[in-house]
Amino acid sequence: MKSIIIGAGFGGIATALRLKAKGHKVTLVEKHQDLGGRARVFKRNGFTYDGGPTVITAPYLINELFELFKRDPKDYINLSPLNIWYQFIFKDKSKFNYSGDEIEMKRQIAKLSKEDVKGYEKLVNFTKKIFDKGFTELADVPFDNPFIMMQQLPALLKLKSYKSVYSLVSSYIKNEKLRRILSMHPLLVGGNPFTTTSIYGLILYLEKKWGIHYSMGGTGNIIRGLEKLMNEVDIEVIKGHEVIKINSNKKKIIGIQLDNQINIDATNVICNADPPAVYEKLLKESTNNSLLFKWKKNRMEYSMGLFVYYFGTKKVYNEVEHHTIKFGDKYKEHLDDIFDKKKLNSDISYYLHRPSATDKSMAPEGHDCFYVLVPVPNNQSNIDWSIESEKMKNLIIDKMEKDLMPNLRENIVDDFYLTPDYFEKDLNTKYGSGFSIQPKFSQSAYFRFHNKSEIYDGLYFVGAGTHPGAGVPGVLSSAKVLDKII
Repeated sequence: MKSIIIGAGFGGIATALRLKAKGHKVTLVEKHQDLGGRARVFKRNGFTYDGGPTVITAPYLINELFELFKRDPKDYINLSPLNIWYQFIFKDKSKFNYSGDEIEMKRQIAKLSKEDVKGYEKLVNFTKKIFDKGFTELADVPFDNPFIMMQQLPALLKLKSYKSVYSLVSSYIKNEKLRRILSMHPLLVGGNPFTTTSIYGLILYLEKKWGIHYSMGGTGNIIRGLEKLMNEVDIEVIKGHEVIKINSNKKKIIGIQLDNQINIDATNVICNADPPAVYEKLLKESTNNSLLFKWKKNRMEYSMGLFVYYFGTKKVYNEVEHHTIKFGDKYKEHLDDIFDKKKLNSDISYYLHRPSATDKSMAPEGHDCFYVLVPVPNNQSNIDWSIESEKMKNLIIDKMEKDLMPNLRENIVDDFYLTPDYFEKDLNTKYGSGFSIQPKFSQSAYFRFHNKSEIYDGLYFVGAGTHPGAGVPGVLSSAKVLDKII
């Protein structure tokens, strides 16, 4: 059986390896000269910048890919657990170190609100129930049949899936700082904590179960390890050529056409690409004659966009942790502006990644390496990033100088940024969304784009836009779903 995979992000690479292990002849096509998709790597002036994912959870999903071929993951990658997972900083400069140390967690919670310690314990217990159902049981289950969804609805309703993550957390926690800390996880997969189904509260427990890890050499080193494995097991990898068309005979997929006009035949085509972009750009839209499918596609709501500022400094900021999150003052209002009103707001929240806190190889000696990720509206906003980018960059520097990095501006020796335009043009996401489809209940499982195409025979999807969703565990699990349906 000949299978072609379009896109070499984590989902595409995992799919290539899983299908190869089943005996398929596999070709992986990536339009860039390097693999990784959102997990690409940028090397500049001695600094190594991970393009996207930096938080590694559920490492067994990565290890499984090596074990399929009886390889030891440690021969390819080095995952190091972090002690402090995130440091949260608030308006009053107070800090909260979020970790897997439950004694220390409860001590810090008690400092903020003694009455919330018991609420926290109850919340963790409830998120374990969500995790057992939503991740352990359902993360790799195909949801292309409505009856499967109907079977799960009673259990999902019992787990209060109709609530938002923020609402769920607030039913156990009274302190506003703690509510923000314990409900922020949807932002890691493109969702608004105030509208994302509480099922995504499972991320809180998922982190506790396996911890948070860092890949020594950066997340890109995982990609390099997996690429080495693909070469060893004879997976054909085509780099630097874009798929411009998926060929079909009526509704049967028969292969692809590359930008050099070469056609490659295949039994199956699997897209590790944004489903709406695939349907709109690579297929004959006229054959999408299902009214239900058209309605579903047209009603989809997309994740926020991302402004990502990468920078290297000649000063080492030892007091900055590996992962830092700073909330804006008007948290909910700011998220409303991003997701609903599609407008920029100067009261930004940001996530700061400092890999050189753990891995000195990411920066030249005596230097420090960072990226800061700021949620912004996606390109439905019509924001002109050629005008707004420099303003956003300077706003970020000003905020970080004030919050935790004195004299930052004068110490920056290398920098660049990516905007939603990059996600739309280079990564082919609809509206430049950072995480494809928003993780709302009405856009989860059966209601998401299916792993097996609703329209074409032989067309499949993995990655952020299909079940189970965005994030490294999500896209790796989507490859496991595919494993069950091909």
